[in-house]
Amino acid sequence: MALGPYASFIVTSYVVVAAVVLILILWIAIDYRRQKARLRELEASGAVRRSGRSAADIR
Repeated sequence: MALGPYASFIVTSYVVVAAVVLILILWIAIDYRRQKARLRELEASGAVRRSGRSAADIR
């Protein structure tokens, strides 16, 4: 595959985009775990949800 004189720009762009997407995926996964832990803490302290479901019901 010949990318011509712009090969370094094209490859660098793809690498940067892949890195940003991976960082966003990790950020979302970490935030998801934090939110689930916070919900467990709130439910353990007696807070109830308006929907009536517990954190164990959401998966």
